[in-house]
Amino acid sequence: MTSHAFTLIFGFFLAATLLARLWLSLRQIRHVKANRDTVPPQFASDIPLTAHQKAADYTIAKRRFALFMMFFDAFVLLCFTLFGGLEYLAEQVLAMTGPTMLYQIGLLAAFAFISGLLDLPFDYYSQFVIEEKFGFNKMSPTLFFADMAKSTLMGAIIGLPLAWLVLVIMSRSGDWWWIYAWLLWNGFQLLMMVLYPTLIAPLFNKFTPLEASDLRTRIEHLLERTGFTSNGLFVMDGSRRSSHGNAYFTGFGAARRIVFYDTLISRLSPPEVEAVLAHELGHFRLKHIIKRMAVMAVASLGFLALLGYLKTQGWFYLGLGVSPSLTADNDAMALLLFALTLPLFTFFFSPLVSISSRKHEFEADAFAAQYARTEDLVSALVRMYEDNASTLTPDPLYSAFYDSHPPASIRIERLLGKT
Repeated sequence: MTSHAFTLIFGFFLAATLLARLWLSLRQIRHVKANRDTVPPQFASDIPLTAHQKAADYTIAKRRFALFMMFFDAFVLLCFTLFGGLEYLAEQVLAMTGPTMLYQIGLLAAFAFISGLLDLPFDYYSQFVIEEKFGFNKMSPTLFFADMAKSTLMGAIIGLPLAWLVLVIMSRSGDWWWIYAWLLWNGFQLLMMVLYPTLIAPLFNKFTPLEASDLRTRIEHLLERTGFTSNGLFVMDGSRRSSHGNAYFTGFGAARRIVFYDTLISRLSPPEVEAVLAHELGHFRLKHIIKRMAVMAVASLGFLALLGYLKTQGWFYLGLGVSPSLTADNDAMALLLFALTLPLFTFFFSPLVSISSRKHEFEADAFAAQYARTEDLVSALVRMYEDNASTLTPDPLYSAFYDSHPPASIRIERLLGKT
């Protein structure tokens, strides 16, 4: 392949992805707006019109902001690639470090720093304008920047050594380096599953054991019935940052924890919380987590093998506006170009991921119905849809393309045996 041909392919996929995302987003906005003033019949007795309208306005506001971000991100991508941004950045870092491993690490760090700066105003706007407008933001600017500083520091402490190991493997392990990099990456992910709950997550949130109560008794009995063991039941102070609520599992093996947002516990009754947890337990009991990890492992192996080929092809660099260095290794540049462009070439496979995820959600709901009252799960879902301002009327095509969970109406009708 020639570099010119690859430039054309890159441009085609960039334009096709933008147009598809624009079309889907406009469909979503129109559909939500058209149904804004009428609560779907199956929810009319539980969700007031004002809450339904708030969810519609919240959905539209987020989608409009996402549209702006979509075009901004595309412009930044072009600046980094065809407009010469990455090549200029590489030249500056190389001039300061020389053709050493420090150049490779420096290039990755400089790119991450610039990307973070570009994202910062949009993250701030999302938190303090959109989330604030709809009553979800509980975070102060001080906490926002403190979180950002902690995330940056943790990214440097964890990410830079990992990047160094990957680059060493790429430069010293021959043509099959991608297999060793794949083993390293999967080992790192497993390690983080063990370390994250006890070492990293507490840096950002406070986790307190769930107090003895009717809820704790219910949860413990549920765990006994399902044969599930954990390293503790914890409540997280999610209300420090947002009024959104949720529950989740974290960790791996002996480090596995069950975590409830304090906002979730404050809004749902104990039977409803039990039903929500039963759904999450279903994902584990039905091995959805393991299946997803296996799919991700296979996909990452394929992507690394592809990168192993592309990093040796001059047209890959030249086609994206970068002249390969003649004095330094190009491994870091190959990683950046691959990470920047891969989403364009995989975007149209998104519905396949959504289909699989939705199937798992239906299965987890069915599991929950066996170990908790279906009515409690339905009422919990309705309450969570209302509290989180999740639209009840998404555009079907948009939802099929993007949403990992089935639309509310379909999910609840399935639970109640109406479909």
